[in-house]
Amino acid sequence: MRIELERVSHTFGDGSTARTVLRDVTLTLTERRIGVIGHNGSGKSTFLRLLNALIVPTSGRVLVDGLDTARDARELRRRIGFLFTDPDAQIIMPTVSEDIAFGLRRSGLSPERVDARVRDLLVRFGLDAHAGHPAHLLSGGQKQLLALAAVLITKPLALVMDEPTTLLDLRNAAMIGRVVADLDQTVILATHHLDLLAGFDRVLVFHEGRVVADAPPAAAIAAYRHLMDPES
Repeated sequence: MRIELERVSHTFGDGSTARTVLRDVTLTLTERRIGVIGHNGSGKSTFLRLLNALIVPTSGRVLVDGLDTARDARELRRRIGFLFTDPDAQIIMPTVSEDIAFGLRRSGLSPERVDARVRDLLVRFGLDAHAGHPAHLLSGGQKQLLALAAVLITKPLALVMDEPTTLLDLRNAAMIGRVVADLDQTVILATHHLDLLAGFDRVLVFHEGRVVADAPPAAAIAAYRHLMDPES
């Protein structure tokens, strides 16, 4: 997958309340594993939402395999799945299996094929014993696995993940990290758990709406730590 940002800026609000959160970002992303780091308010979440047209640029353009996010949002969302920080914001249906199946409601697949896909994901993420359970009664880690399964059932080519481990304890964060490492899809992951980025191909550091470092994980994390604590 090839993602291009051409002089992209994004501003929320207008007039005296206008707030620019991304400033003139130009990037070409082709790697399989891309990390995104930065302090809260640095612009990284806005950047992620631009990639599958949850928002569109105020200026500049974002292209995904040649598709423009401002014109081709529907097709782009078939190609790029999005995982939010809080899985409760993403869980829609009452039971675990129903929530996973929800993304295929307009797919045209037969009920048998839908059931087969759901079963495969339940087993893959260790949720098969919870198939009929109320989704919102799962543990935090299980909810995040459910949200991930509900995105993956549509077989996107890429997955954008906005701090998926922030609400999890270290054990569950590590579990999500292992799951991410095994995904076939391109992954673009924003995180404050810097250890999750080991083995990634590239890491972007955002600060005040700009990319201030773009490097392999060790170098990018060192630049980020120096940015946060120049005396370190």
